[in-house]
Amino acid sequence: MSEAVNPLLQLLNRTSLVVQISVGLLLGIALAVVAPQAALSVGLIGNVFVSALKAVAPVLVFILVMASIANHQHGQQTHIRPILLMYLLGTFSAALVAVVASFAFPSALVLSSQAAELSPPGGIGEVLKTLLMNVVDNPVNALLKGNFIGILAWAIGLGFALRHASVGSKQLLGDLSNGVTSIVKLVIRLAPLGIFGLVASTLAESGFGALLGYLHLLVVLVGCMLLVALLINPALVYWKTRSNPYPLVFTCLRESGLTAFFTRSSAANIPVNLQLCQRLGLHEETYSVSIPLGATINMAGAAITISVLTLAAVHTLNIAVDLPTALLLSLLASISACGASGVAGGSLLLIPLACSLFGIPNDVAMQVVAIGFIIGIVQDSAETALNSSTDALFTAAACLAEEKRQG
Repeated sequence: MSEAVNPLLQLLNRTSLVVQISVGLLLGIALAVVAPQAALSVGLIGNVFVSALKAVAPVLVFILVMASIANHQHGQQTHIRPILLMYLLGTFSAALVAVVASFAFPSALVLSSQAAELSPPGGIGEVLKTLLMNVVDNPVNALLKGNFIGILAWAIGLGFALRHASVGSKQLLGDLSNGVTSIVKLVIRLAPLGIFGLVASTLAESGFGALLGYLHLLVVLVGCMLLVALLINPALVYWKTRSNPYPLVFTCLRESGLTAFFTRSSAANIPVNLQLCQRLGLHEETYSVSIPLGATINMAGAAITISVLTLAAVHTLNIAVDLPTALLLSLLASISACGASGVAGGSLLLIPLACSLFGIPNDVAMQVVAIGFIIGIVQDSAETALNSSTDALFTAAACLAEEKRQG
């Protein structure tokens, strides 16, 4: 038995993780088509994988950031400021792309009397207040709830406090960081099985029949996200690195975007992005902060979703929109998207906030939110893939540009 297992393990070690995930994806699709009931039952594997990633991510971020700052050598530079600038530029550019595409290819919605029973934020002030309250959250609660803004705040604070700790204490933090990283590597090795379970159960349960009525809207949404991923982001990377951006773009889409598409969770993809940054040889003190921060505020996909669905409602109700209002929507969508993770329901629940800019009543806006949940199988997946892969992309671009400048 062991003789048969060893060649299998050797084959798995020789085969890249992306290839294994692709095989899991194809097997999941095949199982959903051939045996839908069996596909539903393997959904447990996918749920366990996503739960494991979500469970390890808060602990990993907390320990890694704290250990990196505590062990920081005087004179070493971090590159957070240029990454933050790229995050903000990327999110605003995505919102602009979505507004232009919505005017060029207007979408019409069928609005019914049914509305989602959810509570959107009352205004931009409430979104920012939620974000601020997350910063000062109880550290235990932040770890339990996966509040990465709160986790980052405590990890940075404790990291600076422990810079004056004894050598033994700093070594302990370093060992803890290595231990948690080992667990993360083990969980990520299970990604092919997790993707297999997620794809099989999702296709068996939802299918794509319900999406056909919203095909035009989905084409606009996904088209905007592809345009940002393949044109806008590469342009920003070229501006930063002055070199061909596409090898790095495709690496991040393949190794980060693919898993994010199926897990549909930026938080769950944090360990994947941290591993990718480590493989790329980036500056640990930079990516240990920029990746979890990006999962919270780098929301190009969310800005696209908010803009496209809001302007679809505007078009459906025949509301005239002038250029200044369209630009204001881009700005509002960008700011709202940065606070999306602080609101239960993510980007969809920020649509009523954007709709209020055009005087659209809340009950109508919530019908648009309900449509968002219907197309969520594609919209949320593509949005998360764009958001999460961009975190790794901009972090890598800033680090590589700094290395080139110093070298």
